[in-house]
Amino acid sequence: MDIFAFRIIVDSVDDCYRTLGIVHSLYKPVPGEFSDYIAIPKANGYQSLHTVLKGMHGVPIEIQIRTREMEDMANNGIAAHWLYKSEEGSASASHTRAREWVQGLLEMQQAAGNSLEFIESVKIDLFPDEVYVFTPKGDIMELPRGATAVDAAYAIHTDIGNRCVACRINRQLAPLSEPLASGQTVEIITSPSGRPNPGWLNYVITARARTQIRQFLKQQQRGDAIELGKNLLNKALLSLDARLDNLTATSIKEGLQRLGRANEEDLYVDIALGNLLPQICANQLIGVAEPDPDSMDGSIAIRGTEGMAIHYAKCCSPLPGDPIGGYLNPDRGLVVHRDTCHNLLEKRDQPERMMNLRWAEDVQGLYPVGLRTEVENRRGMIALIATRLTAVGMNIDRISTVDKDVQFVYIDLELQVNSRIHLARIMKRLRTIEGVRRVNRAARR
Repeated sequence: MDIFAFRIIVDSVDDCYRTLGIVHSLYKPVPGEFSDYIAIPKANGYQSLHTVLKGMHGVPIEIQIRTREMEDMANNGIAAHWLYKSEEGSASASHTRAREWVQGLLEMQQAAGNSLEFIESVKIDLFPDEVYVFTPKGDIMELPRGATAVDAAYAIHTDIGNRCVACRINRQLAPLSEPLASGQTVEIITSPSGRPNPGWLNYVITARARTQIRQFLKQQQRGDAIELGKNLLNKALLSLDARLDNLTATSIKEGLQRLGRANEEDLYVDIALGNLLPQICANQLIGVAEPDPDSMDGSIAIRGTEGMAIHYAKCCSPLPGDPIGGYLNPDRGLVVHRDTCHNLLEKRDQPERMMNLRWAEDVQGLYPVGLRTEVENRRGMIALIATRLTAVGMNIDRISTVDKDVQFVYIDLELQVNSRIHLARIMKRLRTIEGVRRVNRAARR
């Protein structure tokens, strides 16, 4: 059925609401089809009252009510009231919102890596469907439909988003990925040690959140890569009885020229990402033509704080306490495996890319690991296992089931643990559950 649309232009905001009352008294409004963009303007400064009425014979009628100033803003955008024509103190609220919106676009453009990324970000915020949520202090936040607590955190302030670790929705702890609904109260929980997770990009939808997360990750990745690359190069130099700090500026400059790198930071990043082999770089820096194969056995300590410069192989899920080895992957940088992993053993024919690794004494962080539990095929086993893990403070990142036979079923879990000892305790606890036949460590999917 066609919908008839009418626009009513009035003199003041008060007249907007008076007119709305009149049209609602003449025709019955359609539930859920009223939007007050005067009280809560859109991000780009747009203001108007929107309502849909049931006309004669049930024909829907859309009414838009706004002032002349709002009409100019809707038709011409911020060009209708460009702020340089007026004094700062005389700028109206709509002018200020428009200026803030443009300023936000400029910030996104500067932070975006390229024009396509900027366009992707801007198009999300141009004409979104909104939800309205409250802060704990009662302030109203306007967000696109489908936005999450992470979007809300970045809408408040970039630092809040970067340090976000959890959230409460209506005073209850909730996943950061849960879409928000109008009327909810959202509280952002932050931590000084918190930082953006690359996984957030899978569910944030606002341009501001996506841009800020990407910018942080780019900076973090480069910083982590520089630190790791410098560590790898120093280890290689030590095997040649040299140290990076003891090299002369001339040696470093000549080595960089031979390696085709403009500066030391670029060299460290390429080493960390696997584009250059540390032993080759060490030889070039000290003027040795070929590396000595017998000097490549110095091990590197993994502390767990290297960030995105190091990847932990999904095929074997190495944990602190496991004997480990590494492979310099040209695409992913240093990939850590358990030293018995068949994927690592298959790469022994590339000794120049193999790295001897060990866990540092002060290793930190949580590490993903997979578990396969064989249980009786009866009702409530998944809930029983989840309850037992929750009781000891464990979060289940992923859970799935695979039928074995009529009597037994496999429950595959993905958890976060801090060491092999921690994992052993969890497995021991699961084995005490009635109906659990066996628990084994497994590869993650």
